[in-house]
Amino acid sequence: MGDGAPRGVVERMEHHQVVIYLAAMALGALLGLAAPSFGPGLEHLINPVLGALLFVTFLQVPAAELLRSLRDGRFLSAALVVNFLVVPLVVAAMFTFLPADRAVRLGVLLVLLCPCVDYVIVFSGLAGGSARRLLAATPLLLVAQMVLLPVFLYAFLGSGLTEIVEAGPFLEAFAFLIVIPLALAWGLQAWAGRRESGRKVSDGATTTMVPLMAATLLVVVASQVPKLGGSLTDVAAVIPFYAAFLVVMAFAGKAVARGFRLDVPGGRAVVFSGATRNSLVVLPLALSLPDPYAIAAVVVVTQTLVEVLGMVLYVRAVPRLLPASSPAPRTSAPDRSA
Repeated sequence: MGDGAPRGVVERMEHHQVVIYLAAMALGALLGLAAPSFGPGLEHLINPVLGALLFVTFLQVPAAELLRSLRDGRFLSAALVVNFLVVPLVVAAMFTFLPADRAVRLGVLLVLLCPCVDYVIVFSGLAGGSARRLLAATPLLLVAQMVLLPVFLYAFLGSGLTEIVEAGPFLEAFAFLIVIPLALAWGLQAWAGRRESGRKVSDGATTTMVPLMAATLLVVVASQVPKLGGSLTDVAAVIPFYAAFLVVMAFAGKAVARGFRLDVPGGRAVVFSGATRNSLVVLPLALSLPDPYAIAAVVVVTQTLVEVLGMVLYVRAVPRLLPASSPAPRTSAPDRSA
């Protein structure tokens, strides 16, 4: 009986989570403008809140289910193709039209060339996409982008700028945002399977998903808004490119899903994976760049703002783009995200 009220609050938050995320970003922008001196301190909170968010995300999928999903080679292949073949081609098509500022271009490349590994799971699930298969692909997508990002940067920018992008922050992000949260989640799952106390802790942790996502967005926006300064024009110039990317990737993702003959939940997940970018995990990498490239971090955060607004439309549009009533061959592993 005592669990009724908290559970009711959690369900209401989940039902209104998109509105909560938009409100968190708006509040973050106001905080950043009203108290810019808080920015440096808030930057130090980005990794802790994001790590906690990913821990809770991993906690919601049993380890056995995660390992079983990794055997879905058709879905994983589609996710790799859409992110590391189709996306670079789309970015290449728009690259010439980007602002000439090298720091702005670097920020755009950093964020658009790296697939999302966090809130994509939330938004895909809201649209009926396979959250579990997408979650299973997370480590593979992150390792692939770590390996391929230097190659892509060299292809787009030449050797000059690749020398300033260090691997250290990316490896640190992988350890603190993927390896440690995943190990802790599996440890808690094992405890919950043996002890009632562990189950209660696990159940309590899973109710924090929406507040943690909101906290992450608030901290990121509040810490980066003060850096806009006199760069507002340059940053605003990339917004149409981010919007166009979302439009193009909706149809490109659908084409890849159809090409791999995925079922509807898998196809929707591939569309979301191709459209959403790794802005939150890439941000520490952008923040580590030398001072002349400081605007790159703001360019990355700008993509987050455009993308979250775009996800509001995606949640409604993707089920129409890939409707459940459409025929889907049973060639992909059965979805267990319900």
